[in-house]
Amino acid sequence: MPQTKKTSCAVALALGIAALGLATAASPAAAGVRVGVFVPLAPPAPRYEVVPAYPPNYAPGRVVWQPGHWRWDGHDYDWVPGHYEQIPRHRHHWVEGHWAHRPGGWVWVDGHWR
Repeated sequence: MPQTKKTSCAVALALGIAALGLATAASPAAAGVRVGVFVPLAPPAPRYEVVPAYPPNYAPGRVVWQPGHWRWDGHDYDWVPGHYEQIPRHRHHWVEGHWAHRPGGWVWVDGHWR
């Protein structure tokens, strides 16, 4: 392959990789932001859940209970049951997800580790 064609291919490849990287970095998901869906109906009241016993296969302080919540499926609310989630790093605190009222309806704000 001639040198100029190799150089052109290398430049095109580098530009393509750079463009992909910028597109990924600029995406809401890469920034840790979830694009919300506005729901015109308020969610039902949370269900009462009995928190099960701490999982025996984890050392104390390694998992945290994440309560259940209502999820919008595009037509109606579905209940997502609570579950234990492993703590990603020592001393992190789980901030529960919640439905927030905004102009135009309700939006789900994802839970996250702090």
